[in-house]
Amino acid sequence: QVQLVESGGGLVQAGNSLRLSCAASGRTFSSYAMGWFRQAPGKEREFVSTISGSGSYYADSVKGRFTISRDNAKNTVYLQMNSLKPEDTAVYYCAASYKYWSNNYYPKDYIYWGQGTQVTVSS
Repeated sequence: QVQLVESGGGLVQAGNSLRLSCAASGRTFSSYAMGWFRQAPGKEREFVSTISGSGSYYADSVKGRFTISRDNAKNTVYLQMNSLKPEDTAVYYCAASYKYWSNNYYPKDYIYWGQGTQVTVSS
């Protein structure tokens, strides 16, 4: 069992940055692939980024602006978000997957989810 707790969301102006953190419980954090998803009002949850044994991957909409990283000693995964746009406004969720060596782009690939953190970007 893994519990995930996101933090770092907030209200920022377009062009600014935020760093989201996701702290995980448990002693096997390093064996999980981790992902970030987001969900805007009235829209489906969408893939943002993932980090696994096969590397780091990003949605086209955030490529070049967002960076995912992890610190296994701290059981934490991060999402550095630069050059934020109003269309980045959403609730951001982190998630953990058993499929450490796969590229996990879909919510169904993940078994554990955090409660989400709101990111609002004003124009």
